[in-house]
Amino acid sequence: MNTASLTRSHSRARSHSHLGVAIVGLLVLGTLAACGSGESQGSGTTSAPDSTSITATTAPATTSTTVDPGTLPQTDQKPTADDPAFTARMNVLADAIRNNSPQDAISTFFPVEAYKQTKKNTNPAADWNNRLIASFREDVSAANRKLGPDASSAVFRGVTVPNTATWVKPGEEYNVGPYWRVLNSTMNFTVDGRAVTIPLNSMISWRGQWYVVHLGTIR
Repeated sequence: MNTASLTRSHSRARSHSHLGVAIVGLLVLGTLAACGSGESQGSGTTSAPDSTSITATTAPATTSTTVDPGTLPQTDQKPTADDPAFTARMNVLADAIRNNSPQDAISTFFPVEAYKQTKKNTNPAADWNNRLIASFREDVSAANRKLGPDASSAVFRGVTVPNTATWVKPGEEYNVGPYWRVLNSTMNFTVDGRAVTIPLNSMISWRGQWYVVHLGTIR
């Protein structure tokens, strides 16, 4: 090979070498660019979320159940006449008297389950149903008649409860469980401008609440 041919061969070799370097450089730059883009996206996804995008969570709803107080044990808590629950109970009884609807007032009466824990009858539940509640229904109707023909328009003025409550111990009054007892309370109404009192002859306690046992004569 002469000198001219050798020179051209070396020149082509350098040209191919430069082209290879350029291609490699372009590939490296592309790779770096791609990596830079990935880091940018990664930093965006790991940053703390905006507070407005956080979904609030709530505790699961709970269901409440109403427990019959008569199924619970007695307490020695002394009832008061100004207790809101007692006031509500007496308003229910007053409505039943005005409307001559004894069945609507059963919730104001001493609970049957409490009576079963309190009295030593051979069958307290039967005594409660056949004697006490039967008498109570009669007494509600009698109280309605006492209010007169305009009973439905009577205004209930509240209950007067004397401060003479007695703690009745087991073994007294045919009972196996204790209770507070108060006699001679009155329900006060106004009808056509006249005052009418309905005797609430006997109430006894259950867990710190007064309940009716004899609206009329004790029998």
